[in-house]
Amino acid sequence: MVVLPLFVTVFFSTLMDEGQPLKMPIGIVDLDNTGTTRKLTRMIDAFQNTRVVAHYPSVDEARSAVQRNKIYGFVLFPRNLTSDMLSGRQPRMSFYYTNTSLTAGALTYKDMKTMCTLASAGVGQGMMQAQGLTSHQIAAFLQPVSIDLHMVGNPWVSYNIFLCAMLIPGMLLLFIFLITVYAVGTEIKFGTGKEWLEIAGGNIVKALVGKLLPYTLIFFTVFAAIMFYLFGILHFPAPGGFGRILLLCLLSVLSSQGFALFIFGLMPSLRMSMSICSLWAVLSFSMVGSAFPVFAMDAPLQSAAWLFPMRHFYKIYQLCVFNTYPFSDVAINIGVMMLFTLLPLLTLRRIRKAMLMYEYQA
Repeated sequence: MVVLPLFVTVFFSTLMDEGQPLKMPIGIVDLDNTGTTRKLTRMIDAFQNTRVVAHYPSVDEARSAVQRNKIYGFVLFPRNLTSDMLSGRQPRMSFYYTNTSLTAGALTYKDMKTMCTLASAGVGQGMMQAQGLTSHQIAAFLQPVSIDLHMVGNPWVSYNIFLCAMLIPGMLLLFIFLITVYAVGTEIKFGTGKEWLEIAGGNIVKALVGKLLPYTLIFFTVFAAIMFYLFGILHFPAPGGFGRILLLCLLSVLSSQGFALFIFGLMPSLRMSMSICSLWAVLSFSMVGSAFPVFAMDAPLQSAAWLFPMRHFYKIYQLCVFNTYPFSDVAINIGVMMLFTLLPLLTLRRIRKAMLMYEYQA
C-alpha cells in the first residue's frame, strides 16, 4: 500500500527524467566517402536524439546490426552522391530505421529525415547563390511557408510528463483493486467472516465501511503524496491547480475500491476476483486513451472504455487539471466514477452470504 506505489513512482519518473530518449545509436553506410558526406554525418551526429556509433561497408552489415538491436537505423550515402548533387542529377539518399520500438523509430526517423532535407536545401541554396539570387529569394523558394509552431501544455515534448501522468496512477489503481479484494476475501480464507459480521452487529454495510475506511485514508494519502511529487516537485504542468488534483485522487480511490468490491460480490472467490481485477487494471492501460485515442477505436471498444475507472481519471486529468476546463465538461465522467463507488450496493447480500456460508478452497 505504501512501499510499492512509492517504488513505482520513483522508478518511472527517474526512468524518463530526461523527457525523451537521447543519443539513440544509428549507423552510416558511406559509399561515396567525400567531404560532403562526412559533413552530413557530423550533422546528424549533432542532433539531440541520435548518435552515430558505427560505419558499415555495406547495407547488409548495417541491416544485420539493426536486426541485432545494435542500432536503430542507418543512412545510406550512395556512390557519386556528391558529384550527382552538384551536377543536379537528383541522387537518391536512403535511410532505414526499425519501428519495432515506436518511440525510438519515430525519433530516429525524424532526425534522419531532417538531415536529408537540410542536405537537399543546402545544395539548392548553393546552386541559387551561383545563379545570383538574393538570400530573400532563396529563402522564399526553399521555404515558401514559414511555420510558427506552439506546442500547448507540453512544449518540451517530454515523455516523462506524457507517460507518468498515466502509468503511475494506473499502477496505483491496480494496487487498490487488489488490496480491496484481498482485504475482504481474507475473511473467507481465514474463516473469520462470521466473527467480522458479529462485531459489526450483523450489518454488512457497517462491516465494509469499518474495514475499508482505513485503506481509503491510506491510499488517498499515498495518492496525494505522489501527485504532489509529480506536480509540485517535478513540476509537471498542472494549471488547473492542486485542489482539483486532490478531488481527482479521492474520486479515483473511492471508485476503484467500489469497483473491486463489486467484482468480489459477483464472484466471492479470492483467487478469481483478484484475477479479474488484475486483468481489468492491465486492460486499463490500453483503454485509457493515452497511447491510442478512444474515439478512433471500434464502436464496441469505445463503449467498453466507460467501464474502466482509469479512463475517467485520465479524461478528468486531461480536461480539468491539464487544460483548466470546468468540471461541468466532465460531469458525466465524475458521475460514472461515483456510480463505481456505489456499485457494491448491488452485491451486498452476496457478500454477506459469502461471509456466513462460503468456505475457502485453495
